[in-house]
Amino acid sequence: MSELDLLTQSLGRNVKRWRTERGFTLDGLASRAGVSRGMLIQIEQARTNPSLGTVVKIGDALGISITTLLDYEQGPKVRVVPPEQAVRLWSTDAGSYNRLLAGTEAPGPLELWDWSLEPGDGSASDPHRPGTVELVHVTAGELTLVVDGAEYRVPAGSSASFEANVPHAYRNDGTEAMQMMMAVSVPPVR
Repeated sequence: MSELDLLTQSLGRNVKRWRTERGFTLDGLASRAGVSRGMLIQIEQARTNPSLGTVVKIGDALGISITTLLDYEQGPKVRVVPPEQAVRLWSTDAGSYNRLLAGTEAPGPLELWDWSLEPGDGSASDPHRPGTVELVHVTAGELTLVVDGAEYRVPAGSSASFEANVPHAYRNDGTEAMQMMMAVSVPPVR
């Protein structure tokens, strides 16, 4: 079985498990997440590979991390993630990518990401739930961080944090590759 098949099956199993644990119907979760009921059925039956944006919306609606949604199995309290098991969820033909390195539920979802953006590349994100915070640390190049329409330059060695409940984007407007680490903290569902 391919890694993509494993991810598709894990996502389906975990969406159904967490939807049931939260007491959401398919219609209820679809409404909360802003995705169609049909899409949720396809995801739960492992018949589709949804976009990263759809997975983020479902995770936010359930109050859990993408790591938890894609987890192959429940692991021990200490979980070591070897490099080959980091999950690449987005990439471009130019070589830009992001990788979900690790995540946990403490007390809400907390995720650690590794990003690379080639010159001219970028990635936009829909607003997350209120209370969601993102932290970035640029290790090479310069990030153009766009938060609610305002642009911020974050050069190598610098960090930034922001409330991510507004539209936001990451761009590389420079001439060299940009590398950054990002942590995302999502408040628990109440």
